Amino acid sequence: MGTVLVVGGDRLGNIVELLNVRGFRQIHHVTGRKRLQTKVKIPGNTEMIVVFTDFVNHNLSTQIKNQAKERNVPILFCKRSCSSLAKAFQ
Repeated sequence: MGTVLVVGGDRLGNIVELLNVRGFRQIHHVTGRKRLQTKVKIPGNTEMIVVFTDFVNHNLSTQIKNQAKERNVPILFCKRSCSSLAKAFQ
């Protein structure tokens, strides 16, 4: 694996380390706080998307979900914590 798009959360903290252990070397992060971020496009080389449901606007999560479906990119929805993300990977 190489590239992951993380949507939600102001800071990633230890989540970066967890993603690196999972094999993701490039991490794109969108906080989802700004109005213009609802029009974000998934980078072309993205292999997985992680959406932190407790830190993202509903319209943005719908937009990302639709783009992921069109491009057959796997998507994980979880709360913003290492334990929730690790559980979602199982």
